[in-house]
Amino acid sequence: MDSKRPLILVCNDDGITAPGIRHLIKLMNQLGEVVVVAPDGPQSGMGHAITVEGILRCDKITVDDGPQIEHSCTGTPVDCVKLAVNVVLDRKPDMVVSGINHGSNSSINVIYSGTMSAAVEGSLEGIPSVGFSLSDFSWDADFEPSAEIVKGIAAKVLAEGLPHGVCLNVNIPKYVGKPYAGVKVCRQAKANWEEEFDSRTDPRSRNYYWLTGKFVNHDSGEDTDEWALANYYVSVVPVDSDVTAHTFVNELNTWGL
Repeated sequence: MDSKRPLILVCNDDGITAPGIRHLIKLMNQLGEVVVVAPDGPQSGMGHAITVEGILRCDKITVDDGPQIEHSCTGTPVDCVKLAVNVVLDRKPDMVVSGINHGSNSSINVIYSGTMSAAVEGSLEGIPSVGFSLSDFSWDADFEPSAEIVKGIAAKVLAEGLPHGVCLNVNIPKYVGKPYAGVKVCRQAKANWEEEFDSRTDPRSRNYYWLTGKFVNHDSGEDTDEWALANYYVSVVPVDSDVTAHTFVNELNTWGL
């Protein structure tokens, strides 16, 4: 690897062959030396899961032609980052980029997202990290219109760095044939999923359940990621690995625990 160029680790949760990560790899090749360590299949919704009781395999493969070095991993997105930093790479990467995810990871979705957990793991290692998501779940989603925005944000992170433990959650609206309204730094909207479980019966008359539900935004603020996406802005939310509810600490101290 060329030590004169920034070393960029690319990961995702949709799997190493997903169109989103293939597009991201091409963009990152323009900014630095790219090493890919990504799951061998879909790992969406895995959050910050790690493999503790099974074996991990990480095999060097070639998916597309290009200067990047690629590894396919049997583990979760966080496993991929841990293996990359501790085993695969000969030096700490200058940046971790995760995605581009097929589907939004705005608001509460950041908690469940394997894409964002890879970025969070990078930030825990002290590596400037970004998770990119496109609000289009289609496998054939059009990633090209967001190319300059993605590359621009990544280049800025390389140049400026990020605080230890902080990463960026970048969500891009689905392209509707016109230029994006811009890029907006936001806070995470207060929203949640109202889950339902569809009860079904298999051919052997055994019950099983299929998770369904709807996303409910309780936040009317115009400084949130949900507002930005609804108004055709790219949202950028700084995400901190410190999950302490600091606003509740003083009140909790009055409980006399």
